Amino acid sequence: MKEICIIKAPTNLGLKEPATGIEPGAKLFPEKLLQQNFAERINVTKIDEVISPAYQTVIDPESKVRNADLVREYSIKLSEAVKQNLSKNYFPIVIGGDCSILIGNTIALCSTGNYGLFFLDGHTDFCLPEHNLSTSAAGMDLAIVTGNGHDKLTNIFNLKPYIKEENVFCVGNREYSNGVEKIIKESKINYHSLNALRKTGIKKIVIDFLLMIDNNNLNGYWIHFDVDVMNDEIMPCVDSRAEDGLFYEELDQILKPLLKSEKAMGIDITIFDPTLDPNKKIIKEFSNKISEIIK
Repeated sequence: MKEICIIKAPTNLGLKEPATGIEPGAKLFPEKLLQQNFAERINVTKIDEVISPAYQTVIDPESKVRNADLVREYSIKLSEAVKQNLSKNYFPIVIGGDCSILIGNTIALCSTGNYGLFFLDGHTDFCLPEHNLSTSAAGMDLAIVTGNGHDKLTNIFNLKPYIKEENVFCVGNREYSNGVEKIIKESKINYHSLNALRKTGIKKIVIDFLLMIDNNNLNGYWIHFDVDVMNDEIMPCVDSRAEDGLFYEELDQILKPLLKSEKAMGIDITIFDPTLDPNKKIIKEFSNKISEIIK
């Protein structure tokens, strides 16, 4: 792996309020993770931060997406930081924050070539406001980065799509209601639910993804890691909990070979809400386990 840098991306702009007048806590994750000696564990000394605009809850009348203008503004700033580090041959670990940070990360990539995406998430995040499932960018980030939705977020710098649908593996979804699977199955995305992942086998899914990167002549790929893909028993500190999910042993089998490849360009880690972990037990274990996987 290349030399790693960390980019703190403490934004809640892509999330709705957990309760009226209460701001989500995901923006606290970067600092709280670093307080667990995460950077030291993976031998990182270069740490950048992209400050987010203040949290709001305004639904944009054009795109129908919450805080769309602010998400766009932040995505541009984040893309510049990621692109700068990529140009210096760093491997960025971008710590959110919510899943809308994927927009800035993929803008940085696509401005320099054609890339794939391994989307590891407990949800598909492949819906739009018209599906009446979400008005939050964090709930539609995969749709946005693949060019689905209003140009305000999907076509920044006229780069639409940031990642082509056929160059995406969406892995780990365990939300089977509300028609979310039907929507993504009608796309060109390579979709593997949690059940399908276990039935097919982790090793085969990872190999198939890496073969796709080569067969499609891609420059490389990005990894999106939403911690809500993890088993609820070991990761309850998320905004949208569900039963089951991946254990650390399974994450190890997925992430290690993906991170080891020279085609891996970077990874983002999102959605952990430290306010739901008052005794710091969960974040301490997460820092220990994930640092072992990365280094």
